[in-house]
Amino acid sequence: MARRSRRSIRSELNAWPGYVDALSTLLMVIIFVLLVFVLGQAFLSVTLNKRQQALDQLEHEVARLAQMLSLEHSHTTALQTEIATLHKEHEADVSTATSLTAQLNQQTSERDTAQSHASALDTQLAQLNAQLSAVSAALEVSEQTVQERDHKIDNLGMQLNVALARKVEQLQQYRSEFFGRLRSVMQDHKGVQIVGDRFVFQSEVLFPVGSADLSSEGVEQIKILAKTLRQVAAQIPPDVPWILRVDGHADRLPIHTAFPSNWELSSERAITVVKLLIAEGINPHHLAATGFSDYQPLDNGTTAEAYARNRRIEFRLTDR
Repeated sequence: MARRSRRSIRSELNAWPGYVDALSTLLMVIIFVLLVFVLGQAFLSVTLNKRQQALDQLEHEVARLAQMLSLEHSHTTALQTEIATLHKEHEADVSTATSLTAQLNQQTSERDTAQSHASALDTQLAQLNAQLSAVSAALEVSEQTVQERDHKIDNLGMQLNVALARKVEQLQQYRSEFFGRLRSVMQDHKGVQIVGDRFVFQSEVLFPVGSADLSSEGVEQIKILAKTLRQVAAQIPPDVPWILRVDGHADRLPIHTAFPSNWELSSERAITVVKLLIAEGINPHHLAATGFSDYQPLDNGTTAEAYARNRRIEFRLTDR
């Protein structure tokens, strides 16, 4: 009978190291969680220098910590279940193993230690939440700074638009002066007129029929225009962007010259005029030659007069 009692006591004592291992595992998990929180804190302090990236990494870290906390809760629940089971076994065997009372006291002490570690973990979690609040406040300050910067950009944009409007207004004044001088110089020349914001030469005034070579009369006309443009250009401030566009236009009649189509004829005529303007001292940076063939007519009629109106060279002083 005494041998059986001793064997029973030994079997009960053999169950104790497994419980100690469980508590050791709990302590290791808690220490691991503490280390994870310390690493998370260091990680957050480093990522404060990057605004949007820090926010993304912080959210990822919070999610990871939440997952770890969830795992910790699961482990705690499992340990609590195991503790409850051990308590039941202890209460069942207390009548036959009085020596387990000391071990139970030791178990209680270890449990208190675990609770102390858990309290420390709660304290660190509160500190982490405080740091998260500080990061959120810093992000709000950063967003406010961005809004102020956007406001400044909007103001600069408005100022730029006003400046551009002033430049356009200045250019409009010089355009009016340019066309006014041309009107006074060429008012008696047939085939020259102003249409809106364009100065129009009928092609016959400048070129022989079907040709892109300026006639002698056309050369004189372009030289007069170049002289007037030089006078006006000398008054235009360097910061005002302007360009004299030379547009070549043709009629709808089929072409019977060396040019394949009206595209080539209208473009070559515009280029010829531009070359002469350059030779007369006009800065090529302020010149452009374009050809419109017969696709921008002034008169949609089919009479000889309508075709003559559509064969033209237009000069337009505009901004870049």
